[in-house]
Amino acid sequence: MHYRSIFRPDLFAGQTHIVTGGGSGIGRCTAHELAALGAHAVLIGRKQDKLERTTAEIVADGGAASWHTCDIRDEARVKETVAAIIAERGQIHGLVNNAGGQFPAPLAAITQKGFETVVRTNLVGGFLMARECYSQCMAAKGGAIVNIVADMWFGMPGMGHSGAARAGMVNFTETAALEWAGSGIRVNAVAPGWIASSGMDTYSGAVRAMIPRLKAAVPLARMGTESEVSAAICFLLSEGAAFISGATLRVDGAAPHATVLWPMSAHDRSPPFDGFHRATLPEVLRADDTSDDTAD
Repeated sequence: MHYRSIFRPDLFAGQTHIVTGGGSGIGRCTAHELAALGAHAVLIGRKQDKLERTTAEIVADGGAASWHTCDIRDEARVKETVAAIIAERGQIHGLVNNAGGQFPAPLAAITQKGFETVVRTNLVGGFLMARECYSQCMAAKGGAIVNIVADMWFGMPGMGHSGAARAGMVNFTETAALEWAGSGIRVNAVAPGWIASSGMDTYSGAVRAMIPRLKAAVPLARMGTESEVSAAICFLLSEGAAFISGATLRVDGAAPHATVLWPMSAHDRSPPFDGFHRATLPEVLRADDTSDDTAD
């Protein structure tokens, strides 16, 4: 089996695209789709085993991929990694700023260290990657950047550190789209909502117990799939989005619009798109997997 993308197979032929956090979850899925569309996918992350495993999957499927370990919060390491990729590949055509992470906690319980750690991961690291791709390559040769943010439009109770960082990344996206336009660079963002991905298995306690019930708060009455997010990313990287820059594309099933003023009911009228042949359902959702509407 191979990735079932909605795009033509040679869409990114001869191109090099970086995916941070490419060893798991949405990043893994995106790396697979980019490779299936002809790109050489460069996976970046902190855990070598995940990077090696996903790279091996892509190669086994007939795609091209490589990996570099890098803590995107480390400025010197980011500079070295981007330079190494350019030395190996010659040019960086696209950057998917996907790496991120957070932990659940009310604002009053978050320490300064905890807040700064999440902001460095979800905002500073993305800035460093984008700046180095711009400075070392894209300023002269152009390119496309897609920053992955989150559904934080009306606040992010229980994860205020992440909400603040993601909102900052949306603003960074808009600023970079203007400042770097003269170099032929487009900068956009994708904001996933509740996506059935491996990241859900990192939570425990009350948050984990709540996850299977999240789809009830989504007007489309289901969670999204990793391949639905990847499709949005690939579109924004593609020539089809040549006149789109500074935008944030939500992939959230209209969840931010849910309101007590308009009653919602369970339905099965929104079938998911599942193009990722290697996707697996998160463990936290398996007990609730009574239909295909939560499958990724």
